[in-house]
Amino acid sequence: MESNDRVGVAVAQPKSNFQRTEVASRCHDLLEMNMPMLVDELNDRVGRAYSGMPDRLYVIDRQGKVAFKSGRGPFGFRPGEMEQALIMLLLDEKPEPRDAPAVVPGPRRGNRR
Repeated sequence: MESNDRVGVAVAQPKSNFQRTEVASRCHDLLEMNMPMLVDELNDRVGRAYSGMPDRLYVIDRQGKVAFKSGRGPFGFRPGEMEQALIMLLLDEKPEPRDAPAVVPGPRRGNRR
């Protein structure tokens, strides 16, 4: 895209999964992202399954179900709707009972029997 050329983000189309990962890593660093990035393989299997072109935002719940799917981006993004979906998802989750802390007996004092 011309806008990418203006800011120096033009790269050759990767020809291997390794090259694709390298490009993604450079973009991750350049954009100073603070979240993990996943990279699809050259055959774009995941992108096609989620109809991700050009961009799409998803929220996936802990069971692996789609909890939110944005419109096609960037113009179809509705960050407020995504935020609401995240909030509702978190509110619907029941807190998992935490394991009781292990009780370790302290040293015995004295010589009791």
